[in-house]
Amino acid sequence: MEANQPHITNLLKRCKSSDKNAQLEIYNGYYKAMYNAAHRILKDSFEAEDIMQEAFLTAFTKLHTYKGEVAFGAWLKRIVINKSLTQLKKNNRYQEVKMDVIPTDEIENEAIDYKGLNPQNVLKTLQNLKDNYRIVLTLNLIEGFDYEEIAQILNYTNENVRTTISRAKKKLKQVILAENISIQEYGR
Repeated sequence: MEANQPHITNLLKRCKSSDKNAQLEIYNGYYKAMYNAAHRILKDSFEAEDIMQEAFLTAFTKLHTYKGEVAFGAWLKRIVINKSLTQLKKNNRYQEVKMDVIPTDEIENEAIDYKGLNPQNVLKTLQNLKDNYRIVLTLNLIEGFDYEEIAQILNYTNENVRTTISRAKKKLKQVILAENISIQEYGR
């Protein structure tokens, strides 16, 4: 929806004036992406729906704080992610795991050949990782946040984020490789 920035800017001006039609158009343009972001973190469709709704309400009530320095969708997604993480903590499902910092030269190249892998299986495998791994990989690989942004969102150090992402990628690779071996053996 960001491709039509002048239209978005016009809609946002109308939203600031409490124009319900403009709010509905913004909602219809962004709700799927915001729901998906919340669902990837919370792993519960009802909670994701609630968080998405809350995020839109927050965005519309705090629209005066949106400065336009980033795309509106990115600003809204940050609200969704923050609310999702807060909800996860409330549910006591999120256990912060303090990681030992690994020197940069010890972090191995986590490259994995994704050719031939079913993207749905990779996403399913990602959803089954423990919460802190799933969250950092979702924020980095799917939502496109860099390490500094993730550190800011999660209140981690940059080194902790780099280490956690490295370990999460390694674990994801191990699980994918193990699943591929068992699939190949089963198919024989």
